[in-house]
Amino acid sequence: MTAYDLAKEQFALEGIDTEEAMKKLAEVPVSVHCWQGDDVIGLDGAGSLSGGIQTTGNYPGRARNFEELKKDIAKAFSLMPGKLRLNLHASYAILNGENVDRNAYRPEHFAPWVKFAKELKLDGIDFNPTMFSHPMVKGGLTLSSPDEEVRKFWVDHCIACLKIAEYFADEMGSPCLVNIWIPDGLKDVPADRLTPRLRLKDSLDKILACGYNRDKAVVAVESKVFGIGVESYTVGSNEFYQNYAAKNGICCLLDNGHYHPLEYVSDKIPALLAFYDKLALHVTRGVRWDSDHVVILDDEIKEIAKEIVRCNALDKVMIGLDYFDASINRLSAWVTGERSMQKALLQALLMPHAKLAKLQDEGSFTCLMAESERLKDLPYGAVWAEYLKRQGKEERYYEQISKYEKEELSKR
Repeated sequence: MTAYDLAKEQFALEGIDTEEAMKKLAEVPVSVHCWQGDDVIGLDGAGSLSGGIQTTGNYPGRARNFEELKKDIAKAFSLMPGKLRLNLHASYAILNGENVDRNAYRPEHFAPWVKFAKELKLDGIDFNPTMFSHPMVKGGLTLSSPDEEVRKFWVDHCIACLKIAEYFADEMGSPCLVNIWIPDGLKDVPADRLTPRLRLKDSLDKILACGYNRDKAVVAVESKVFGIGVESYTVGSNEFYQNYAAKNGICCLLDNGHYHPLEYVSDKIPALLAFYDKLALHVTRGVRWDSDHVVILDDEIKEIAKEIVRCNALDKVMIGLDYFDASINRLSAWVTGERSMQKALLQALLMPHAKLAKLQDEGSFTCLMAESERLKDLPYGAVWAEYLKRQGKEERYYEQISKYEKEELSKR
């Protein structure tokens, strides 16, 4: 018997069908972010990195243009199991020398990305307005700015992004998640917390009133507890966005690096699913104050996956990755993060959630603890190895990354 055969028998004793788990996992799309490959620089040349966005490290081989970024993404995706989507920021527009600003971007500026996504046979494309690293981010403010010209510029940018999202949906045959995150906030104690939020609310109202197709573009808003340069006050707070999303029938996006270090997104998922039909995630790994470390198979990602699975929400929670590390090989960062997300989902699919929930309802908390700990020793690794084999992927991928680094990245 193989290791997988033995594992299959052990999980069957717990009432778990490993074949069904692998089948379900293969159909869960994970949206992988393009900006890991070039340290969030973008392709539109609008300005230096700003808005609280910061990368650390100078590992050689950063993608410097569209062709290099495509090549790196294709290589990284070839090492990732499961169903994949591509997550783009608007700053990755392909302008080809055209003098056009972000408030006037059009679908044709992203047609090369659609062609690329189709070549890779991806499940779809997701999109983000880029409201940082641009001269029209004035005083660190965008949609909440007291300057009406600034607000209008970014409202127009978001509306342009919704039209581009509709184009992505038409071309890829899959709805496009459009995630709105802004860097707006203040470094020190504010004199007025309400008025900037009222301006943000008005800006968002104007964006949603543009007449976009909600079946094609799924709008989400993403909060953050604080950022570099906005330590004291963030306009787009969690409370603001959750209430705004609920009132306007749009989606909340939870980034698990955007909260207090002891505040867990895994707990927020079932809370919001009691009220929302859809949720979106940006999965990252917060370390103290820094939210954008490469995703690994740590406790929180396991809990996030468990909540998605035991809430029967694999079709309700849109999973995306969001991190950028310039201190290590960027392709390895991509692959490690995506595989970690898949591993967490597989482990969650291999757990007898109904049995554990019954123990909780019966008040059998001693048994619940004992069983939960015992289940940690089941042979998940053997099922993961079998899953990779069926996906046509090797367990060890560093050798391929190293070879690509010598043949491609070292020449940049």
